[in-house]
Amino acid sequence: MFRFLHPWYLLGLILPLALLISELAFSPKPFLKFSFFKPSRSLFRRRSWFGIYFGSFLVYLAMTCFVVALARPQFGRKETEVTSEGIDIVLALDASESMAAMDFKLDGEAVDRLTVVKKVVTDFLKQQQADRIGMVIFGELAYTQCPLTLDYDVLVRFMDEVKIGIAGNGTAIGDGLALSVKRLKDLPGKSKVVILLTDGRNNSGKISPEKAAEIAKTFGIRVYTIGIGTKGPVPFPQPGVFGNRLVYVNLDMDEEPLKAIANETGGRFFFATDTQKLESIYQEIGRLEKTEAKVKHFETFDELFQYFVYAGLGLILLEFMMASTVLRRLA
Repeated sequence: MFRFLHPWYLLGLILPLALLISELAFSPKPFLKFSFFKPSRSLFRRRSWFGIYFGSFLVYLAMTCFVVALARPQFGRKETEVTSEGIDIVLALDASESMAAMDFKLDGEAVDRLTVVKKVVTDFLKQQQADRIGMVIFGELAYTQCPLTLDYDVLVRFMDEVKIGIAGNGTAIGDGLALSVKRLKDLPGKSKVVILLTDGRNNSGKISPEKAAEIAKTFGIRVYTIGIGTKGPVPFPQPGVFGNRLVYVNLDMDEEPLKAIANETGGRFFFATDTQKLESIYQEIGRLEKTEAKVKHFETFDELFQYFVYAGLGLILLEFMMASTVLRRLA
């Protein structure tokens, strides 16, 4: 990075430029009448443009170098160090069979719940900067899809690989939350959060949601719970003779355990009935869990003014030498 520490001094460049223009435009043209007699004419020599102006040009160029030196040219780099404690977050996502319900819209087209969740969570990841984030997928079983990382591109790739039914058709909310807590409990960070999203009732697993909430509270982990889905009959794809067909089924969600988990751990419960609401929920959680970053700026620059001073002095010396030798003979 190149810069001038005192750029206002560069206005001084107007002076040598003005002097040069003035000399070229307004300097008097000396003349002397003499005989056209050839022997007399040989006594005079025509003064060349080089002899008239080159010495002045060197002086003005030297002045330019001195002005640039006064402006303090520097070359180096600026560095910014951001220090932030950050937050450790685990995204616990339901991938059970009920997530295939097509009661959400994306860009005006009906899509299943998991497709919307993947899109919204991907947008959420792209807004993160200093938080370590991991991912747990649960259905009938629970497993770690991605350990905590600052590489959000890797997280997005793992998100793309999540499919409906990948962890079984049931919904083990307690196991999903317990595994998320396990991923966080031994980490040294002060702020630890689980964002748990589901659309069904707990009907599988070995650990109840209530017990998992107690474990999370013990380790100081806040849990934000998100219930997703519309109420009443929802369109659900069913295989038929000529391919999948949509039938309307009731997929009731049990909100009370999700509210209890959030209250027990100091988090909050949200309910998302459409894509826009789900987006706003993740944005709100992002604001609630914002950390204050400390920013330090470092600058490393090398001075270059001395080179322009040396160049200016060299030009003055060159002009003096030429005025006593070459330019004198040409005059």
